[in-house]
Parts: sequence; C-alpha cells; structure tokens
Amino acid sequence: MLTRMSQDAEQPKPVRLSRLLVLLFWSLLAFYLVAGAVVTFNQRWFIYVPPIYTSRHVDQLAQAANLERWTNSAGESIGMKRLSARQRAVGSVLILYGNGSCAVNCAHYADDIQRAAAFDVFILEYPGYADRPGSPNQNSLFQAADNGLEMLPTNQPVYLVGESLGSGVAAHLAGARTDKIAGMILLSPFNRMTDVAQYHMPVFPVPLLLMDRFPSETYLRNYHGPVAMTVDGRDQVVPEKFGLRLYNGYAGPKHLWEFPQGGHIEITEPASDFWNEVIEFWQTNRFR
Repeated sequence: MLTRMSQDAEQPKPVRLSRLLVLLFWSLLAFYLVAGAVVTFNQRWFIYVPPIYTSRHVDQLAQAANLERWTNSAGESIGMKRLSARQRAVGSVLILYGNGSCAVNCAHYADDIQRAAAFDVFILEYPGYADRPGSPNQNSLFQAADNGLEMLPTNQPVYLVGESLGSGVAAHLAGARTDKIAGMILLSPFNRMTDVAQYHMPVFPVPLLLMDRFPSETYLRNYHGPVAMTVDGRDQVVPEKFGLRLYNGYAGPKHLWEFPQGGHIEITEPASDFWNEVIEFWQTNRFR
C-alpha cells in the first residue's frame, strides 16, 4: 500500500513539467515575435547609418579635399564634384558610396581615378546623409541617383562606381538607364539585399520582412555593358559569396578582382595599378 501511495504522489510531476515546457515555449515564442517586430519596424535604422554634418562642416571638409558643391537645376546641393584638371575630360564618373559614408569622405576616389585618367568625378549625396535633407530608403536613393544622372554632362560617357550599398544603387541606374551608362565597377557588391540580411539574421524570415531589397541581379539583366567587380575574402559585412553570385550571374562583359586578404571594400593592390586596370577594362569594352 505504501508503494502504491508513493506512486500516486509522483504522478503530478510529469504534469507540472509539461506545463513548464508549454510555458517556456510560449515565452520563447513571445520573445521571438517581439524581437521580430523590433527588427521589422526599425529595419531602416539598421540598414542606413548616415553621418550627419552641418553645412559649414561639409564645406570645410570639401575645401580640404579639393571638392566643390554639385548642385541641381534648382541650385540645391546634391553632392560633390571635382572636374578634371585636363579638359576636355574623357568621361564622367559617378560615385555611389556605401553605408556609413558620405560625399566628402569619398575624395580618395577622385584622387585615384584622376591620377589614372582625365575624368570629371561626381559624388552623389544620399537623402539624409551629411547635410542633405530627407530620409534614406531604397526609393529615395534611387530617385536621387536618377536625378543626379540627369545632371551629368551629356557630351561624354558616364561610368559608375558603386561600393557596398551603393552597388545596389549603381545596378538600378544601369538597369533603368542602359543608354547612359558606358561601364561600371561594383566594390564589395551583393546579388540582393535579402540574401545578405538573411545571412546576418538567420532566425528571421527576412524575405517576408525586408522593405528595401536592392535586387542587383535583377537590375543587371537589363544591362549589357562592361561590369567590373571586387570581392574580399575577409569581408564580414558582405561576404564574398554574395558578390560572386552577382558576378557569375551577369552575362555581359565582366572582370573580377579577388582580394583574399581584403576586408570590406579593401583593395589590397596599389590604387594606381587597380584604377589603371579598371579604366582599361571600361574603355576596351565601352558600352554604346
């Protein structure tokens, strides 16, 4: 009888354990849903990290970097420019920078490219970056790029330089305005933003949540000009596999620079050699 009573007393334990497991499940589910909601409603805060400067500070940085304001037809500042010291220029280069940068921080591209050839260099400022009004998102970046392209000289070929996030903007321009883009180079690019975001947040259904997708591989299907790309073996922001997917899927003239020891947007060969090679590739395969 004592044995039977002992067995009866132990019976509630599995029930209590089951209730604890159910409670734990619902608690974890609630935490997951709350975390997913936080990520979803703040996703643009994670994607775009614009440096904010006063106009005075921007002007000071521009003067130090030998850049001048680039304005639209309404006189509004849309970025920076530096015309070639040798005129007539052989073309225009439009710089589309990556997240966390801004136009005045891209003067090194103008330095390197203009050492290699007589290009006019224009650097687009994104809405919400530096001192440009607005909020950054895919549509606002694309609209700014479309408008910037319209402000470039029409009597010379246009080439694009897109780094990281800016590679998606460059791909959009090339796909939408194929008649105006003579060639491009994408530095640490990705095939589509959804793949990169899923890599960084594997526990969430990113394709269902992401608003700004930057599907570069889709845009480039409409473009058939020369596309150069770089990928970096130690890139933790945009791992090289995403750039290789974009490169391997492109059907037009292309060239790939691989930097096994490079981090994100890190060109590990001398800049003069690299840009000479890029420009030779552009001009040899120039799209008309």
